[in-house]
Amino acid sequence: MDFTEGSALGVFSCELCELSSPYSFYGQKPPNTRAMVLLEECYGMKDPFSPEREKFLVLGSKCSLCNKTVCVGTDCSLFYTKRFCLPCVRDHLHQFPEQVQNEVLRKKSVQKMSSP
Repeated sequence: MDFTEGSALGVFSCELCELSSPYSFYGQKPPNTRAMVLLEECYGMKDPFSPEREKFLVLGSKCSLCNKTVCVGTDCSLFYTKRFCLPCVRDHLHQFPEQVQNEVLRKKSVQKMSSP
């Protein structure tokens, strides 16, 4: 599959933050790349900021627990062997390694401190 401008397959939309963007591939193998296989089935598009054909952006994927479509933004999901939306991470935090737990808790306290 060759992905050129205007070859969108559909519109990716994050169910948490409502980020939306046309996507030009879904899967683990971005078009126009050699021997690259991503660790998850994801939505992606050609990098609009790069003239190189093989450059791409990963927009998001499905949460491996609840199946919600989420972007890769750190406020919406994290990847730890699989993609997880943050609500599922919080619900199952005790099942993640201590390092992931600490990072999620640290981020939560930073958000509270920056809220009015």
